[in-house]
Amino acid sequence: MRRDYLKPILFTFLVVVGLSSCTNLEIKETDSLISEGFQGLADASSAVDDLYGRLNTEYGTQEDIYALMEVTSDAAIVPTRGGDWGDNGRWRVLHQHAWTEEQLFVINTFGDWNAIQLRASQVLDPRSNPTPDNIGNASMVRAWAVWVILDLYGQVPFRDVSLPSSSLPEVLTGAEAVNLILSDLDAAISNLPATQAGSGAENGRGSKAAARYLKAKVLLNKHIYIGGSPEQADLNEVISLVDAIDADGFALQAGYFDIFRESADTETILWLAADVGTRIWNGLHYNSTSIEGGGWNGFATLAEYYDLFEGDADFNRFDAADGNPLDGQEERRGGVPPAGKAFSGEPGTSNNGGFEDGSNVGYGFLINQQYGLDGTAINSRPGPPLTFKRDFFDGSGASSFINNDETTGIRVIKYQPRYGGRLNHIIVFRYADAYLMKAEAMLRLGNDITSMVNDLRVLRGASPLGSVNEQALLDERARELFAEGWRRNDLIRFGQYGRDWLFKEPTSVNNPDRQLFPIPAPQLLANPNLIQNPGY
Repeated sequence: MRRDYLKPILFTFLVVVGLSSCTNLEIKETDSLISEGFQGLADASSAVDDLYGRLNTEYGTQEDIYALMEVTSDAAIVPTRGGDWGDNGRWRVLHQHAWTEEQLFVINTFGDWNAIQLRASQVLDPRSNPTPDNIGNASMVRAWAVWVILDLYGQVPFRDVSLPSSSLPEVLTGAEAVNLILSDLDAAISNLPATQAGSGAENGRGSKAAARYLKAKVLLNKHIYIGGSPEQADLNEVISLVDAIDADGFALQAGYFDIFRESADTETILWLAADVGTRIWNGLHYNSTSIEGGGWNGFATLAEYYDLFEGDADFNRFDAADGNPLDGQEERRGGVPPAGKAFSGEPGTSNNGGFEDGSNVGYGFLINQQYGLDGTAINSRPGPPLTFKRDFFDGSGASSFINNDETTGIRVIKYQPRYGGRLNHIIVFRYADAYLMKAEAMLRLGNDITSMVNDLRVLRGASPLGSVNEQALLDERARELFAEGWRRNDLIRFGQYGRDWLFKEPTSVNNPDRQLFPIPAPQLLANPNLIQNPGY
């Protein structure tokens, strides 16, 4: 099995001394300590490059923030198949909501994103002589990082870089953290350039549209962090922010899976130069394609998530000639082709025996029999047909999270290997999300958004809905934004993160303590201003 190497854990010297039980910890500067005598950065522009390089690393892995956002939901599951993907249970506990403060991705994410916000603060320090462009980008990235920590952990250690290094970072929670985030985003909007949709200028750098998107996201979730219900003024501002994004030419685009290619489109507000490889390979079977030696046979989705889409419950195919659906499925559910496509020299493709290499791999949700380039049915490594199944079961046929064979679970793929298995092009902010955020704000203000949602559905080849309530809107977000890293955030905002799903621990069902992740124990020792979250 192939996966990313785990990133080093960032701990301080103080922590290593204090935790004699911890081993194999690499000592690096973290959010809790800053190098002595900070007097500003010599090159703020290079530091901004470093900030985006760190973001590329964060989004170019299936671990850490992606795992916390998707695998802890009903959208993604990583069962143990034989000896593969056991990893001492670190994937299973996420889906079960049984994690502890020792869960590796919980530790990494806290350290990495706090390091990002500290670096951004260094750029913003006047002694670093930042340019307006530096200020715009660093403000957006710091807001982003502070928001990620607030959303996942509920408290943010924030260092004033003008204070002595011996001072402990203060801890921001609730309204204090939200106010810092919103202030930074206003600074970003003021200083960043306006870019037109499809211009390519959104490559790995902030823009007014990107900062407005992030501000709308924060305002829509604001009541989660400060308590109470959504405020009318915040909801109206969400609508205004999305309208301003519209004015820059961003709009819904037909051809759903084309959005996730390198070519320009009207939907992408911000993409990062992050490796799409993990998003392709983590769910494909070893025999799915010869590119990169095949997939890693890990990630899948629950049947209940797949069933949110229109189409046959057991088949999801499209024809070879023009890609028309054969099983009544909407465009976003994708499908499995009966064979590969003849090589045509399309940009990004390569020739494999007269076929576009990887074109036998389907889009969206892969279920039932899979086929090779020449149309031959693919087998699993032990020999039986490679038929991806709805359910997870062991050798005795019992429902199980472990001892699965190689074929269990519906697989999910959004980035296509036929266009390059290692492209540096992951979409993080997308217009359809902004469009649905505006619809949500309107719904919460008492408006009928049925026609607005149906406009999107018709564009995606789905049947119009008779009406749209909160549940219907949450389901629409699930269909539109699958595998884009938003499912946990959406489920919390709609009050469904605690509900039961397959293999969730009974004690975790409707447990409010699972809404936040624990503060890693070394960070608690390094900064006594942090307080462990309830339930840990």
